[in-house]
Amino acid sequence: MISMRKLTLVLGSIAAASLLAQPPASYRITHSYLLGGEGSWDYVVPDPPNHRVFLARQNRVMVVDEDSGKLLGEITGINGAHGTAVAESTGHGFCTSGNDQSVVMFDLKTYKSLARIPAAEDADAIVYDKASNRVFTLNGDAHSSTVIDPREGKVIANLPLGGKPEYGASAGDGKVYANLTDNAEVVEIDAGTAAVSRRWPTSRCKNPVSMAIDTAHHRLFSGCRSGVMAISDYQAGKVVATVPIGTGVDGAGFDPASGNAFASNADGTLTVIHEDSPGQYRVVETVTTPKGSRNMGLDPGNHRIYLVSAQFGPPPASGRGRPPVLPGTFTLNVIERTAAR
Repeated sequence: MISMRKLTLVLGSIAAASLLAQPPASYRITHSYLLGGEGSWDYVVPDPPNHRVFLARQNRVMVVDEDSGKLLGEITGINGAHGTAVAESTGHGFCTSGNDQSVVMFDLKTYKSLARIPAAEDADAIVYDKASNRVFTLNGDAHSSTVIDPREGKVIANLPLGGKPEYGASAGDGKVYANLTDNAEVVEIDAGTAAVSRRWPTSRCKNPVSMAIDTAHHRLFSGCRSGVMAISDYQAGKVVATVPIGTGVDGAGFDPASGNAFASNADGTLTVIHEDSPGQYRVVETVTTPKGSRNMGLDPGNHRIYLVSAQFGPPPASGRGRPPVLPGTFTLNVIERTAAR
């Protein structure tokens, strides 16, 4: 007669074997929505409470329903669209208009433009910090940040950053972080005083562009054009790990539920990095994506990644610049974690 201890061990072995037999979870494109229209694109910014995503398209920002792919509206009158920030409590959103050094403030319900706010040369990414109730533009060529009151739409300050900023993130505690791509640094901004409080090098990571944040473990994820992602402890102000990613990164995200960080790359890959612990990271998957789809946004509510792509024409005869986007081919792709087939 089998003992209870042996029965427990046998049942445990069967359960373990069953788990091993199950296919591992994997990320893949589950939906593709053809949106069309002309022009290239930049940042992809989900708005989780309202189940929509903002897509920058040169002279406008498209607003798309996350669940159906339906075009809800457009914010127009933009010259060089890059980033979008949502200040929900004020009812206002903000889009950078990089070519005319300004920010367009718009109504979050009607998408109507309300004001044009002066910024600085190459106004690019833009971040809303809830703790200070302030909006921060990241002005690349001007090496600065324009600080805006989101309720009044007025400039509070223009803050020199000491380098060319790309993307940034709010920690939710009154600190805003940005990559300085030319200096290979992360800069910390005290949102309340509108002053730079710290900076540190990104180590092996050169040309840091994209950024994501894990506020629970005080980690920043900087996607770098040198083919790595640098993970910083932003309390200590130092890089604690670097992990290889694809080439041509321009987007990043972090999902607290899965503990996975992501880098979207122009070479047609999405690098998935798992946070085993706040000091240990490893690549767990490389997802094939359309070539050139280097911009992404992650909604932590539904755990979906929104990635944009298009078909391209031949490159310029001069050999300089990017190939043109073919009209009518712009597509929003949804990537989800599913059981492997």
